[in-house]
Amino acid sequence: MNRLVALTSVAVLVAASCGSGESIITAGKEPTVVTQPTQPPQITLAPGETLPVGETLPTVETTIAPTTTAALLDTLPDCPTEALAAASGPIELTFWHGMSGPLADELTKLANDYNAGQSKVHVTLIEGTYEQTIDKYLQSGQGNRPDLVQMPEYMVQTMVDTKSVVPVDACIESSGYDTSAFLPTVLDAWATQGVRWALPFNISNPVLFYNKRMFAAAGLDPDNPPASLDDLRADSEAIVSSGAAKYGISVDTNFDGGGGWYIEQWFAKAGEFYADNENGRTARATKVLYNNATGQSLMTFMQSMVTDGLAFNVGDNAGGLDHLLKLADSAEPAAMTIASSATIGGVLTVLDSGQFPQITNDDLGIAAMPGPDGKPGALVGGAALYVVDTGDDARTAASWDFITYLTAAQRQSEWSSVTGYVPVRTDALTLDPLQTTLTTDPRFKVAYDQLLSAPDVPTSLGPIVGPLREVRTVTASGVAAIFGGADVATSLATASAQSDALIADYNSRNG
Repeated sequence: MNRLVALTSVAVLVAASCGSGESIITAGKEPTVVTQPTQPPQITLAPGETLPVGETLPTVETTIAPTTTAALLDTLPDCPTEALAAASGPIELTFWHGMSGPLADELTKLANDYNAGQSKVHVTLIEGTYEQTIDKYLQSGQGNRPDLVQMPEYMVQTMVDTKSVVPVDACIESSGYDTSAFLPTVLDAWATQGVRWALPFNISNPVLFYNKRMFAAAGLDPDNPPASLDDLRADSEAIVSSGAAKYGISVDTNFDGGGGWYIEQWFAKAGEFYADNENGRTARATKVLYNNATGQSLMTFMQSMVTDGLAFNVGDNAGGLDHLLKLADSAEPAAMTIASSATIGGVLTVLDSGQFPQITNDDLGIAAMPGPDGKPGALVGGAALYVVDTGDDARTAASWDFITYLTAAQRQSEWSSVTGYVPVRTDALTLDPLQTTLTTDPRFKVAYDQLLSAPDVPTSLGPIVGPLREVRTVTASGVAAIFGGADVATSLATASAQSDALIADYNSRNG
């Protein structure tokens, strides 16, 4: 019963969290490939190093390599943003999103403030999980789709191939919208074929959650958490051998966690591509690349952590909470886990409630995700907002207006300070409440600094693969087998072959 109460309480708080100068992309009449703006800086942060609140690293000019089938913006649906001024209101918009619990409450608050602050547009929110929203969208005809929709980072190629959306680059060009305050790597996460397709709203990446009190009990420095995978093992050995905790770390095999998403993150940290054609960004991806020496070494390491009793595998973690709850297990706790930064706000709220006296708010440390050789950086996760092509100019313009409202600096400050999501723009860090939050609780800035520390190389942009959701799922099955003791090479080969077959089938239907 206690576990049921715990699950229910935490689920309500964190289950949904599972990514305005002229820096406008030139679209136009010239037969040239559209290029992208600056990528993440070449100057990076060292592991554990942070920047003062409001400061960012200098950027350098670079571009994404053009795709072999570049889509010029003038061949795609228009975004006549001037249509809003001429429209008679209110324009009724429907917005499908994947937030639930407190995240949905905060999004509803932002939407209500928008509706109350002007009379031209009224937005109605339709809530569902990411998976429910994806399936509903793909199974609906264009006439039954919403005016705008929130989709996670693994849906880029699929959304492009539906031919159902207005690319946000068209809206940026039409309105003269200033994107200079946005983090370039965040904007580029939703770019392919030379075009940005969606505007990021809720951004996250994996971070390390750890119990500082257990670190101290094991004779470890609680302010020096593991940066590399070797450090992770050494610290786990110290924690287990000292009796500070039963396990060093709890792991899972969820497709959006340790079974899928984290593998993409580790490959990026290792400076390697997860899929061919530079993660599907210079041409369509045709195969995955994780069945190599890096993948086998990584999975062998993780398997040994489980079989040696240093890591506890919570399984598929369908509710997204079991690995976190293991930190609060009164009988056989783990001292660490890796989870989305979007859960930070909810986890701290639960700890403040006193429900788990064995771990307090002050005990919880947040650090960068450990990776191969302790290399910094992280891929963009979370979700972005797509303008659906309804054929109605006024609704298109109204959708863009609402998107710019949600991604404005003040709204991002409010959203990030409550949830733990990474602000999509740098100027949000200079505004309250986020400025105060980051000053009083630097744990909320770890994920932001991880994005800034990503090296300026193509591998710092995640994979764009048509059936990436399905690829993650079959990969997760392989990881589950490995954690259960199956042969690493055979399991990776099987998962890789199944992933390649999924990609080939998808490309044959959408190429």
